[in-house]
Amino acid sequence: MHPNSLSKYRPFPAIPLPDRTWPDKEITRAPIWCSVDLRDGNQALPQPMSIEEKLEFFDLLVRIGFKEIEIGFPSAADTEFNFCRRLIEENRIPEDVTIQILVQTREQLIRRSFEAIAGAKRAIVHIYNSTSPLQRRVTFGDASRESIKQIAIDGAKLVKELVPTIPQTEVVLQYSPESFSDTELDYSLEVCNAVIDIWQPTPEKKMIINLPDTVQWATPNVHADMIEWMSRNLEKRDSVTVSLHTHNDRGTGVAATELGLMAGADRVEGTLFGNGERTGNLDIVTVALNMNSHGIETSLNFSGLTDIRLKYEKFTRLVVPERQPYAGELVFTAFSGSHQDAIKKGLDRRNKETTQNPETPWGVPYLTIDPQDIGRSYEAIIRINSQSGKGGVAYVLDREHGFDLPKSMHPIVGKYIYDLADQHGRELTVDEIRDAFLEYFVNRDTHLKVDRYELVHQPGGGNVHCKATISVDGKSQNIEGDGNGPINSFVHALETVGMKDFKVTDYRSHAVQGGSDASAAAYVQLQHDDGRLLWGTGVDSSIEMAGLKALVTGWNLLR
Repeated sequence: MHPNSLSKYRPFPAIPLPDRTWPDKEITRAPIWCSVDLRDGNQALPQPMSIEEKLEFFDLLVRIGFKEIEIGFPSAADTEFNFCRRLIEENRIPEDVTIQILVQTREQLIRRSFEAIAGAKRAIVHIYNSTSPLQRRVTFGDASRESIKQIAIDGAKLVKELVPTIPQTEVVLQYSPESFSDTELDYSLEVCNAVIDIWQPTPEKKMIINLPDTVQWATPNVHADMIEWMSRNLEKRDSVTVSLHTHNDRGTGVAATELGLMAGADRVEGTLFGNGERTGNLDIVTVALNMNSHGIETSLNFSGLTDIRLKYEKFTRLVVPERQPYAGELVFTAFSGSHQDAIKKGLDRRNKETTQNPETPWGVPYLTIDPQDIGRSYEAIIRINSQSGKGGVAYVLDREHGFDLPKSMHPIVGKYIYDLADQHGRELTVDEIRDAFLEYFVNRDTHLKVDRYELVHQPGGGNVHCKATISVDGKSQNIEGDGNGPINSFVHALETVGMKDFKVTDYRSHAVQGGSDASAAAYVQLQHDDGRLLWGTGVDSSIEMAGLKALVTGWNLLR
């Protein structure tokens, strides 16, 4: 923003609430959830959903577990009206699900809305009118506070009169002082109490007062102060469900909602992945999974989050950002080498701990939840580019391809792979990592090659005799040697022809999990006479040959 433009803006005033209590509160239970994807979300789409798409989306929301779903603005258009009627007439609404409709406080629109919901088992009629001084001055031409309050009163009276006309439907009133976020608190309270007085809710038959953060003008703590102040002062508070509806203009929709719940709210409206006007609505997925990560049951099932995201993208024609909390493609991905190493260690340690105690609390560095709990897989957690490190490469080779590299082998393999990624200037796929590892570190015969190999076990056990035909830079020769095993006897055979300038300092082997054309991997560490240490890897269906190939690979790498 240009510095000269700052003079046109003013800070949002603080709320006089010196005895606020919400900072000391904790979220210990989930609110009532209401999805507004099919109304608030749909109206914000460049291409609104068709009736068939809305029907599919409604079914998805039901499967997730929403018990209150705002289905649209049926008085606004025939498409919206017909969608509502199809849900009702085709018995698509489960017994435990309540539909919600939105309508401005205008007589003809309210009457049309009651025609739309007739026959539903239970419906929330959500009426609203704008109350802020900015709206009163600009939109309504300097309308008085009293005249704006009268709009809410008239709407509430008409809804109450129309309820008996659809006796088979239980109607719940919801009122929103739209633009609550920049309305004077005393006036918001005055209007809301006037509606409460007309509707006369009881603890057994509550009404909803929705306090929308229609435009975010202030920080989340100010929003929380406003919610606590209203919650303290509303009449018949035990008969009122206080609801939140936060937008995201300042990028703090989730924070404002969480603090609003601490401040006394009972209910939350939002959308999947935060779709909505301007910068969007509250992302219910994030708030619910934040609660799950603290062990709070939310009754919303996001265990198949990837599938939910794909369906959402199909219906809305929008794309969930790669860094969207929980749902984004990259949110469980580590590129940093130190992060990769910590994640690998954390997952390995957790595997051991949960074997001993399945109830071990989750604790893996850089991962706030277990990705498997929302249908993500570990295979995608670590990805490799030039910023990656030894731990990440080792993790991919282990989890994706079954190679459990010795710890001291990680640095050299990791450096080789991320240098390769740097050369390409991009991320390497897991298959490219495997191919690079196999090409450089496995079964190398660039200088020394074994053409024929035979082991003869000496009578009485113990020593073995090795006979081999080798090629060195294309020149063939026969060698023989004795030792206490296949590798040792081959080393002695190399020594007889002056080719031993190293000593074997370590050896490991294991079965390759998921190996396609080989079942064993062996790792041999050699120390050159000049002090250099390195590992060679061999892969073969025979564990003996895998060890021999590892030794030959190490010899070639020393060259």
